[in-house]
Formats: sequence, C-alpha cells, structure tokens
Amino acid sequence: MTQVSRGRREGFSCLRLMMVLSSMAPLFILWAIRGTSFFPAIPFITVCLLMAAFPAAVLWIRLWVAKREGDSRSLTVGSHQDSRDHILVYLLAMLLPFYRPDFETWRDVGAILAVLGLIVSVFWTMNLHYINIIFTLFGFRIFTIFPVEDDNPYSGRGTWILISKRGNLTVGQELTVLRVTNTLYLEEGT
Repeated sequence: MTQVSRGRREGFSCLRLMMVLSSMAPLFILWAIRGTSFFPAIPFITVCLLMAAFPAAVLWIRLWVAKREGDSRSLTVGSHQDSRDHILVYLLAMLLPFYRPDFETWRDVGAILAVLGLIVSVFWTMNLHYINIIFTLFGFRIFTIFPVEDDNPYSGRGTWILISKRGNLTVGQELTVLRVTNTLYLEEGT
C-alpha cells in the first residue's frame, strides 16, 4: 500500500476525511434502499443519502477550487504501478459492515458504527483516501507513481497517486496535474 514518506505532510485533513466517507457512498445508498424498522424511514434515508452525497460534493468542490485557482503542478512520472489491486481492499472494507446488516437494537447500531470507525481509521492511516467508486464510474484509473531522480521539488520527495483516464504511463513522462492533496493529483484535461 502507498504510504507518505516520513517528514512529508499530507495536509487537507478535512478533505481526506470527506474522501474516505465518499468512498463509502455505495454502502450508505444500500442502507437507504434497504431501510430499517429500528429508525423512522424518512430520517434514516435522509441521513444515508446525505452521508453519500455531502462528502462527494466536498471532493468536487475541491477539484473546482483547484482548477479555478490554478493549483496545478508539472510532475515527472518515475516507475509506477496500476493500483487496481487496491480495489480489493476497498471492496472488503465496504462489505465488512454487512457482517450483520440489521439495525434491530442500539447494540447493533453501535457495532456498525464501530466497524465504520475502524474502516475510516484504516483508510486514513494507510493513506487510502483516493480509493473511490466515483473515480471508477467516470472511467478514471489510479496509479501509484514513484519518484524520479531529478530536481523537481514535488516529484522527487516520495510516492504520489495519480488519477487519470490514461491506460498507461511511461517513465519520464511529464504531466500537468491538479493538486487534490499533497500526494494525490488529478491529471488535467481528463
């Protein structure tokens, strides 16, 4: 899994949290569809849909602000890997709360919240906030990029994540990217 290099701050803590919650949007939508007799239908569905929509809106606002403010960088691709295997981690994390999908008692609610807290903690600690079904739905691929040995102050510090519609990358390729966080970039023009 990708880890940020020591001494390098990821920043954007609130955005990263929103991205982790945004990655859970399918789970919240399934809960809204499924419903429960433990909570009144309208408030439960409303909360579930808000938990699915609000974090995604925060992500899209960040992308809009980055584009408007010209928060872009020119980065050079070093060695890289397609991060499709991280989707397995994502799917496991999204299926984990279904170990007991019913909200029948306050104890069930507490257990589900504890599992969600654990998932958020793992995604946060492992810096996996970029794994998001929204990117997949829009045809994006996620690459882990390792630094090249050059004088670029951004690409030479540690690994970074690229979200792009490209099918492949080549070593030494120059990319113009929008900064989403300090290690997560979206290729402009995609």
